[in-house]
Amino acid sequence: MDIRKVKKLIELLEESGLSEIEITEGEDKVRISKQTTSKSNFSETVVYSNEMQENNDGSSNHKQIPRNGFYEVKAPMIGTYYQAAEPGAEAFVKVGDPVSQGDTLCIIEAMKMMNKIESDADGIIERVLVQNGDPVEFDEVLFLISQE
Repeated sequence: MDIRKVKKLIELLEESGLSEIEITEGEDKVRISKQTTSKSNFSETVVYSNEMQENNDGSSNHKQIPRNGFYEVKAPMIGTYYQAAEPGAEAFVKVGDPVSQGDTLCIIEAMKMMNKIESDADGIIERVLVQNGDPVEFDEVLFLISQE
């Protein structure tokens, strides 16, 4: 989904008084929610989930096919990887943690927006392939999850 469309959705959210918008466009799904915090009036959170994956034969499947026995969680955008919601806070997940679909794995900051990255697979975190503060590229593998 084009970042300009995401910015426009944020503007619509601010103007409307709604607290959350969820949009599905083709393979992309974006949820934007406005949350109040004690430090500021609001902060935007964008949640990305790329549930639709293309198989080798060109057909679409709702789940990514595991490689080498692991499910790969990939970065949906370019940005800076953060393992926790704020400096000094406990990481969302670490190696050995069980995760379920929808659990927050990390945050990627892109263009001053904090984007929560959720798991779209159930399993155990086997590897975290990036470190806190690392720049990440689109489609870079962030986590390996073993599926039970």
